[in-house]
Amino acid sequence: MLGDRKKASSNRNGEKMVVLNVNGKKHMLDVEPEMPLLWALRDELKLTGTKYSCGVAACGACTVKINGNAVRSCVFPVSAAENQEIITIEGLSADGKSHPLQKAWVKLQVPQCGYCQSGMLMTAAVLLEKSSNPSDQQINQAMQNICRCGTYVRVKKAIRMASEEA
Repeated sequence: MLGDRKKASSNRNGEKMVVLNVNGKKHMLDVEPEMPLLWALRDELKLTGTKYSCGVAACGACTVKINGNAVRSCVFPVSAAENQEIITIEGLSADGKSHPLQKAWVKLQVPQCGYCQSGMLMTAAVLLEKSSNPSDQQINQAMQNICRCGTYVRVKKAIRMASEEA
């Protein structure tokens, strides 16, 4: 029995497997420890809601929640994410549309092209968890994601709307 557990946690070369807890499910991945979490999510787990854009943690399209914090997954190694609680846009709500932020996003037609929106939603979700009724200053400080379509005014309105519902 012990040998089976050891075998399950090592790859064929005897190297340790990375264990990720994503959206409430544990996954064992045979990947390099320095692989960015973004690629483990997209390529290995097929969770493609988290987007690649800049690759240097500047834009926020790749934002996920790790242990309650907004994290840019394009520069976050899987080894640092091991056994942490990771939530992606796919795990924000059970049905993909019932989180107060998702409802507000739809009602106010926040996205234009939509590419940055999963990262925006994850950043906003962390903000609302930390402050249920954030001030404009708190919203401006938290929402550092880049939107090339410039939907920042609607994003702020949606966060306000969601904070009233939550």
